[in-house]
Amino acid sequence: MAERGLTLMAVHAHPDDEATSTGGVLARYAAEGITTVLVTCTDGGCGDGPGGVKPGDPGHDPAAVVAMRQAELEASCAALKVSHLETLGYADSGMMGWSTNELPGAFWNTPVTEAAQRLAELIRRYRPDVVVTYDENGFYGHPDHIQAHRITMAAVEMTDIPAKVYWTTVPRTAFAEFGRVMRELGVEWAEPDETPGADAPGPQLGLPDDEITTWVDTSSYGAQKFDALAAHASQTENIFFLRLGRDRFVDLMGRETFVRVRDTTGAALPEDDLFAGLR
Repeated sequence: MAERGLTLMAVHAHPDDEATSTGGVLARYAAEGITTVLVTCTDGGCGDGPGGVKPGDPGHDPAAVVAMRQAELEASCAALKVSHLETLGYADSGMMGWSTNELPGAFWNTPVTEAAQRLAELIRRYRPDVVVTYDENGFYGHPDHIQAHRITMAAVEMTDIPAKVYWTTVPRTAFAEFGRVMRELGVEWAEPDETPGADAPGPQLGLPDDEITTWVDTSSYGAQKFDALAAHASQTENIFFLRLGRDRFVDLMGRETFVRVRDTTGAALPEDDLFAGLR
């Protein structure tokens, strides 16, 4: 148990993102007595509707999708024992290049300073010791993930409150195993090119193992992460890992990895605890 009040804030783009890359740490640190705050920036309205109906297709009702995904988000937070859920309520921008990117109210179309000021208010309210979000590419280039990164880093700069800031990532060595499992599930999977160069098509996914600073064992909380993902039942394409079943899921997803980009504690690297140097 934490000996003093500590707080973790995770800033994510959409309902379901919290479970995918940080479900383990949210559950683990809640169990250790740390206050956990989830900030979800968009309403998820560009997600799948009932029956898997896609945005723009007949029968896709964004308002209904928003309501459904809010309920799923609350159920996920309950599974992970999240202390506080905050939603900024920006419209889901959809994938990069979609016309929804430029709609009024879309997160991608919102000035960074405006959204960062709202997030800064939450940072001042909760005073998180540790903040977690995405890297500059939003891990895989989704505009809302990139925007979440931008506003988080701006809000941290505005407040100067968090002692530590992390970006989520995946070790490149894990992609071979992911690929094997994907193929087993019948999902097409192209492993990232491990030899980037000038001709590389874009930013690579994940990082070489030696560039990852923080490896957190979350295997004891894999069942909670599984339940949190399962709560987002409407987004079947995002939660295909559930087809592994609970035991295999826990084996595969029992560790979450990060890059530490801000630190005032002097904690040695590599580390196995987001709160190293704080307790």
